[in-house]
Parts: sequence; C-alpha cells; structure tokens
Amino acid sequence: MATATLLSSSFAMPAAARRASSSSSASLGFATSQLAGLSLSAAAPTSTAAAPLLKRQLQPIVARRVCPFTDKKTNRANKVSFSNHKTKKQQFVNLQYKKLWWEAGKRFVKLRLSTKALKTIEKHGLDAVARKAGIDLNKK
Repeated sequence: MATATLLSSSFAMPAAARRASSSSSASLGFATSQLAGLSLSAAAPTSTAAAPLLKRQLQPIVARRVCPFTDKKTNRANKVSFSNHKTKKQQFVNLQYKKLWWEAGKRFVKLRLSTKALKTIEKHGLDAVARKAGIDLNKK
C-alpha cells in the first residue's frame, strides 16, 4: 500500500507546474476562446465572379439520352460472344430531332423524341401525348 501511494505521488504534477501549464494553454487558446461573448455577423460576399460559376455548374453539360414523352432511357445489356463470354454494353434510345406541327398552337414545335414516341404521336396526337407526359408545348 505504501508503494502505491509512493508511485502515485511520484507521477503527480506539482502545483507550480500545473499553474504554468494552465496559463500557457490559456495563452494558446486551448482552454477558453478569446471570441466568447462576441456577436459575429457574416456579410454576403460582394464578388460578382462567383455568381456565373454557380450558374454554370447547375446547367447540364450534355443532353441526357432520355425521351421526355415515353421516359425511355439507356439500357445496360450483355454482349454475348460465341464462347458465351459476356461483356457489358449500353443500348441507347433511338432519339431523333423532329419538327412537328402543333395543331392547337398553330405552329411547328422542335422536339427530341424517340421513334416509339413518334409512332405514339401519330396514333393519338401531339396534344394528348404531351398532356399525358406532363409537357408544356408552349415553352418549346
């Protein structure tokens, strides 16, 4: 028992050393912050160069290969060789740029649509297919 108290007292830090370390930590800012109690307000940056950069990041770089009328998109498939070795390949949608006459708007509308959507439009009409897909042709 005497050895245990002897060991603990030999590893204990003297009071003067404790005071010195606490004052050094306070000067370094570890114990308390120097900014405690101050109210800080962040002003909006006045740089106009940041605005075009944000705008450019939000715009799509390449048009997606998706038909807006049928929501057909690229399919992942296996390319199978004679030896039955399979490798992944992409099957793209047959998208075409087409100028169609819009009867209700009395004008042509330029659209990018799949050939399947083109057959559907020929069968049911442009207004009905656009309404079902939720597309506003006035914006096109």
